[in-house]
Amino acid sequence: MTHRDAGSLERKVVGSSLASTDIVARIALIVPCTEAEGPGRRLAIWFQGCPLRCPGCCNPHFLPFTGGEELTVTEVLRVMDDSHQRNQLEGITLLGGEPTAQAAAAAAIARGAQERGLTVLLFSGYTLEQLRDKQDPAVHDLLACTDILVDGPYDQTQPETRRRWIGSANQRIHFLTPRCSWDERWLQKNTLEIRLVGKEIIVNGYPASGTRMIRQWQKSQTR
Repeated sequence: MTHRDAGSLERKVVGSSLASTDIVARIALIVPCTEAEGPGRRLAIWFQGCPLRCPGCCNPHFLPFTGGEELTVTEVLRVMDDSHQRNQLEGITLLGGEPTAQAAAAAAIARGAQERGLTVLLFSGYTLEQLRDKQDPAVHDLLACTDILVDGPYDQTQPETRRRWIGSANQRIHFLTPRCSWDERWLQKNTLEIRLVGKEIIVNGYPASGTRMIRQWQKSQTR
C-alpha cells in the first residue's frame, strides 16, 4: 500500500524510443526497491485505476482510471533492470489500483520479471476463483506468471493483525508456483518506509502497530 502527494513517479525514463506496438500501462507509482511490499527486496508497481470501491481503501487516489502516467512495458522493464542491478531484487510486487484491470500490461511485466529470475507477487481485490472465471485471456496469462497471489477485497471491519503485508483478515495468500512458499517473514512486524523525493514525500507499507496505512498526504517544504 502507498500514499504520496501529487507529482511525478519516483523515477524518470529518459530517451525512450519504442515501437508503437509496445503495450502501454497507466501507472500510479513505481518504487524501485522496497521491503514493505512483500518478501525481500522488491520493485513495487502501483497500477492506476480500480473498478472496485472497497470502503476504507487506503489508496483512494489510485481508484480513478485517469491520472498516473502512461508507460510502456519496455519502459517499466528498464526500470526493473536498473533496480535489479543496483539492489539485487528478490522479486516484484504488482498492486494498485487493480492490476488485473490492466491485465495485458501486468502480464507482460510479470513475464519479464520471471524471465529475469524474479518472483511475482500480485495483490488483487478479486478472489482467485473470480479471476479464473474471467473471460479475459490476459487475466489468465497474468495468473500463469504470478508466483504469489494475495486475493480478495479489503474489508476495513477485519483488520489483519497476524500476517505481514496483508490488509484484512479475509484476504488469502496463494502460492501458485513452487518458487515461493510460506516462511517466517510473513509473520514479522509490518514496516513503514518514508522517502523524500524532490519536493514530495512518499510513504509506503504499513505501520508496525497495525494494518492501516497512514492516510494523510504531506507536502515537503524543501526548496
